[in-house]
Amino acid sequence: MSMLTGNVDAVIGVDTHRDRHTVAVVDPTGGVLATVELATDALGYRRMLSFAVDHAPGRRVWAIEGTGSYGAGLTTYLLEKGEWVVEIDRPARRASRSGAKTDTLDAVRAAREALSREHLAQPRQRGDREAMRVLLTTRAGTVVARTKAICQLKALIVGAPESLREQLRRGTTDQQLDRCARLRTLPAHSVEHRCTVRALRTCARQALFLEAQAADLETELEQLVTAAAPQLLKLPGVGVITATQLLLSWSHAGRLRNEAAFAALAGVAPIPASSGQTVRYRLNRAGDRQLNRALHTIVLSRLAHDPQTKAYASRRTAEGKTPREIKRCLKRAVARQIYRLLEAAARERAHTEIAA
Repeated sequence: MSMLTGNVDAVIGVDTHRDRHTVAVVDPTGGVLATVELATDALGYRRMLSFAVDHAPGRRVWAIEGTGSYGAGLTTYLLEKGEWVVEIDRPARRASRSGAKTDTLDAVRAAREALSREHLAQPRQRGDREAMRVLLTTRAGTVVARTKAICQLKALIVGAPESLREQLRRGTTDQQLDRCARLRTLPAHSVEHRCTVRALRTCARQALFLEAQAADLETELEQLVTAAAPQLLKLPGVGVITATQLLLSWSHAGRLRNEAAFAALAGVAPIPASSGQTVRYRLNRAGDRQLNRALHTIVLSRLAHDPQTKAYASRRTAEGKTPREIKRCLKRAVARQIYRLLEAAARERAHTEIAA
C-alpha cells in the first residue's frame, strides 16, 4: 500500500526545467485536477504555491523531480513555507502507442508515481550539506584539471628539444613540476626552445596552483565534516573526502528509514532473486554510486591497515569466500556502522542545540 493512501487529498507533481516548471494537481485516484506552467523565479514560486492552494486546499504533498538540481529553488521555497515535499528520483516513463511525451505528462506521471510508491524519499537538506556538496564538486573538478595539466606537461617533455628532455624526463612528478616551474630562457636559445620552456612553465605552475586550491578546499571540507560528525573521521579508513561523501548521501537524520535503506541506497544490499526451492541473491548495481565508491575505498583501506578487518578476511577466506565476496560483506557491515554513527551524531547535535 502507498504511504500516501488516505493521508492526502491531492498530490502535486512537478516536472522541473531550468527556466520553467510544469505543475500538475492529481487527486488520490490519479485523476488530473489542473495543470499550469510557470517561471522558475521568486514570483513563479509564489504563483505555484497559490495555484496549489486554490486547487488542493486540503492535505497535499509535492512530488518534485530533481530536488537537488533544477528543482532546488522550488523545493527550498516550499519547505520554508511548511509544505510537505517528497523527491521523485526517476518517474516511470510508460510507453504509449502514440509515444506521447510532454512536460505536462511528466508532471502528472511524477504525481502518480508518488501515489504508487510504498516508500518516498525526503529531499536532501541544504545549508551545511549544500556547502559540502559545492566544495566537494569544485575540488573534484580541480583535481581533474590538475591531472590534465600534468598529462600535458609530460607530453611536452617527451617532445621537447633534447637539451630540455634530458634534464626533465627523470624524477618523480613532483620533481618535474618543481623543475619546470623554475625554468628560464636565455637570448641565445632558439625560438623552439624558448616557446617550449614557456609552455612547460605554464603547465607546471597551473598544476601547482590547482594542487594548492584542492588542498585549501579539503581543509574547508574537514572543518565542515568535523562540525557535523566529528566521530566520523576517527573511524579506520575514513578520510575527509570519503567522510564528506557519506554525509552528502545520508543528508540528515530521518531521511532514511533504517540502516537497511541506507545500504540499499549505497547499492550494497543484495537483492533476493529466489524462485521455488532455489534461494539466491544478485548484486545491486543501482543506488548512489558515489556512496558505493566511498564504502569501497574504506573497505580497501581497512583490508590493508586494520587488524580486525584483516582477521575477518582471513577467516572468511578459510570458509571458501572469494575476495570479491568478502569485500561485499565488508561494505554491507561498513554501511551499517556508518549509518548508526551518523544518526547518533545527529541526535547528539540536536540535544546540544536544544540545551544551548
